[in-house]
Amino acid sequence: MKVLVTGAAGFIGSYVVQALLEKQIAVTAVDNLSNGSLTNLPENISFYEIDITKNELETVFQIESPDYVIHLAAQSSVIQSMNNPVEDCQANLFGTLNILRYSRQYEVKKCVIASTAAVYGNPTKFPVYEDNKLSALSFYALSKLSAEKYAQLYEKLFDVKSSILRFSNVFGPKQPNGVITSLIQRLIEGETPIIYDGKQTRDFIYVKDVAHACIQSMLSEQTGIFNISSNRELSIKQLYKEISDLMGVHTEPDYKVLREGEIERSVLSNSKAIATLEWSPIYRLEEGLKETIQHYVNLNHI
Repeated sequence: MKVLVTGAAGFIGSYVVQALLEKQIAVTAVDNLSNGSLTNLPENISFYEIDITKNELETVFQIESPDYVIHLAAQSSVIQSMNNPVEDCQANLFGTLNILRYSRQYEVKKCVIASTAAVYGNPTKFPVYEDNKLSALSFYALSKLSAEKYAQLYEKLFDVKSSILRFSNVFGPKQPNGVITSLIQRLIEGETPIIYDGKQTRDFIYVKDVAHACIQSMLSEQTGIFNISSNRELSIKQLYKEISDLMGVHTEPDYKVLREGEIERSVLSNSKAIATLEWSPIYRLEEGLKETIQHYVNLNHI
């Protein structure tokens, strides 16, 4: 078995690669290194520095003949998508379309495609299930939702099987940005944490649980859309308290107005993934936070 992982040198991708190697599954890694780093990857895997929006991606399929694809490469910033929607569309929609067309051409058994809780917009009922109404509030959410639709149509028309995983807020060591990374880094450096509003809620899922979900959905015969989440709703204010308590540093944050395109409440039901994929999160929030805090503390002591 051989698995092509896009965005392999990035945050989630590097954990997926590690989890695959631990299962003794051969990995082909693809990344354009715009956000990822080669230091995130082991040296004993096949690596291609390629932009998935380019036609040269076909070379990887020709040479490597992957059995499966785990597609994680993306433009993942809501703010950046609002500032540059064309770039966002190219990465998230055109990039996914390239993956799908080559997967069809080279007879890939299944694609696992990363999506996002952002496609639900601001729901009115919680927790949010996969069949909830969809409402993109940012260009990021729109590009990811459009990519989902392409994947579903590729499966319907061409039998390119796919599992679409709607991640809630993923966190963990090596995350280049994100509210948890920002809060931890500022507390370590003695700076005032910045919180936008603070009353908005999120469903935080640890990155190692997400990596496990990617592999489980790849190996499962089931296709479709699955929420990958902790099924726990937490406000950013509550999150900050948990982080500051674990670090033993209590600094009053600088509260700012909620940014454009941000979702107010988010908690996803993970019952379908648990029942269908035989996956469930293992890490409690406190465990994930402790590992993440320790990672950044160690980095600052190097």
